[in-house]
Amino acid sequence: MSGADAVTTGTLVGSAEELTVDWARTVLGAAVEAVEVTRVGTGQIGTCYRVALTAPGDPALPTTVLVKLPAEDPAARELLANVYRTEVRFYDEIAPTVAVRVPHCHLATYAGTGAEFTLVMADAAPATQGDQLAGCSADQARDAVVNLAGLHGPRWCDPTLLEIEGLSINGPEDADLMAELYGPATEIFVDLLGDRLTPECVATLHEVAAVIGPWALGRAERFGLVHGDYRLDNLLFPPDDAPGVIAVDWQTLSLGLPARDLAFFLGTSLEPAQRRRDERSLVAAYHRALLDHGVTGYDEGLAWDDYRYAMLQGPLIAVFGCAYGTRSERGDAMFAVMVERSCAAIRDLGSLALVG
Repeated sequence: MSGADAVTTGTLVGSAEELTVDWARTVLGAAVEAVEVTRVGTGQIGTCYRVALTAPGDPALPTTVLVKLPAEDPAARELLANVYRTEVRFYDEIAPTVAVRVPHCHLATYAGTGAEFTLVMADAAPATQGDQLAGCSADQARDAVVNLAGLHGPRWCDPTLLEIEGLSINGPEDADLMAELYGPATEIFVDLLGDRLTPECVATLHEVAAVIGPWALGRAERFGLVHGDYRLDNLLFPPDDAPGVIAVDWQTLSLGLPARDLAFFLGTSLEPAQRRRDERSLVAAYHRALLDHGVTGYDEGLAWDDYRYAMLQGPLIAVFGCAYGTRSERGDAMFAVMVERSCAAIRDLGSLALVG
């Protein structure tokens, strides 16, 4: 959807004050008679609102929707324009071509650079957000990795992905820049949170920093859509461990080795003892789901090897997130747990020995 279309139809909004009855009628249907707007979340990257709808004349309309808008600070909006465009593009262009469960999207549009955008999505309640600190059950983990295969499988090694604006595979310059930034970020991370980490974890972090450039270029012959932050806080789980997890927050979508998402999820979500017990069966479940989505020429042994190799995604994302993001007490605790868990997996799986 173009920015021009959004402006002329009145669907693009920039603040909660613009979430009016007239706006809701344009986006969702003429039967809307009243709206009630409530802010949800902390709004570090953008702002999110739950809009309750009164529409007695049309029982098919949802009773609530979630609306994502840009950050309130205009300067922050410009800095985040690329991630806003990425998420809109995912819902508008890519989500219909894959099988991963996401919220139904009623509207996905942006204007200009992307600093102004509007997303209107179905409210997934009573599903609840996962908890990165608490971890998850084996059933939830299995549901999450099978759902992840629905992102990767349908467009596995699809060359047309390279034609989508904003998506590309890492080249040497990208890897060099990552390595240049990641070393200092690791030092910042250790300075900030080192007292929460074991000495073994700190040593592993430094070993990861030494090879992150070559690692980023490895196994490029297998590529696909990568969520980039597929973790418990970005998953919505149905009550009582029922299947049907939904993935949200698609701002970090990229192309890369698909196993990065798998390793990131399992390595950061499961305590080491649980991961050691369940990871073989979970990787096998993911692999079977890939085959169900039409992937060929990719056996279970190679999937396991890619999983081991990709485990460096855990410290990579967590270190950058902590070093350059907005700090909070929960954020510090979360990043420390994610890094401790994923570094233990790197050691257990011999991941560093696969980089070469």
